[in-house]
Order: sequence, then structure tokens, then C-alpha cells
Amino acid sequence: MIEQEETLIRQVLEGQNESFRTLIDRYYAYLYRVVNGVLHHPKDAEDVTQEAFVKIYAALPQYQFLGLKTWMTRIAVNAAIDYKRKRDRRQQETTYSEELIQTAISEEEPLDVALMRKERGAILARYLSELPPNYRQVIVAYYMDGKSYQQIAEEQKVELKTVESRLYRARGWMKKHWKEDDFL
Repeated sequence: MIEQEETLIRQVLEGQNESFRTLIDRYYAYLYRVVNGVLHHPKDAEDVTQEAFVKIYAALPQYQFLGLKTWMTRIAVNAAIDYKRKRDRRQQETTYSEELIQTAISEEEPLDVALMRKERGAILARYLSELPPNYRQVIVAYYMDGKSYQQIAEEQKVELKTVESRLYRARGWMKKHWKEDDFL
């Protein structure tokens, strides 16, 4: 059987796509069970199994003939895990959006204003994560938490001049790396 699989793979690599159909027929039910074991949702498992075969086809040139079933299983499981992460993230975003809508309604804030505020917050968080850590600490403390230079120096156990220097350098770093248009 291993020789048959190697022959089929070589044929696929030579452009004989009907040989890949033989591999699909041989392994579809097995990979479907593996994927459904991760996702616990038959319809999603069907979609992800098909996606896994597309990934397997694309990755065949890198296959090293060291256990086809194991190799295909790894690709299918990774596809299932990726799908599950995306699905969970989407559900989390949906929940967050619903909370945002409820907050906007309860505060009588227009929904578009609430959505823009959320989007700006996400952009700001992404940009802040790009800052070097020592700059991020003083920027957040000074601009977002509203702390004085003295308070920051005491909290971070550094000299007042160090806080001033870090803020100065952080502003320079931001001017160099960020565009004003990014925040409008």
C-alpha cells in the first residue's frame, strides 16, 4: 500500500490529478472523523476536511514520503484547530459587538459613534503594542492614566529626569514611525 501511495503522489506531482482523487477517496472518511473529533460539528468538519485536502494538494511538493497518513492527519488537525480558533474569535467579537450595541443603547450614544470609538481603541492598542516597552509604560502612564512625571517616577522607581527623557524619546519614536493620518 505504501508503494501505491508513493506512486499516486508521484503521479499527482507529474500533473495527473485523477491520482489525487484516488487519495481523496481513500482518506476522506478517515480525515473527516479526525476533523470532526476536533470541531464536534459535522457541517464544519465537512468544510474543513475539504479545505485540508486543498492544503494537502498544495503541500505535496514538500512531502518527504515519511508516512502519508500521519502527514495528512497533521495537516487536517491543524486546519481544524485554525478553523476553531477563527470561529471562537468570531463568536467573541460578536459578543463584544452585542455588548457595544447594548452599551450604546443604554447610554443613548449613537451606534456609529460607539463603533468608531471601539475601532479607534483597537487601532490605538495596536500602535501602543508596537512601542518599545519602556516607552509604552511612560506613554500610557502619562497620556492615558493622566499621571504626573513625579508619580510615574515613583511608580517606576526611576529619576524624574529619566521619565522626562523617556517621554521625549517616545514622542520622537512615534513621530518617526507613525503617521498622523493613521489616527484620523
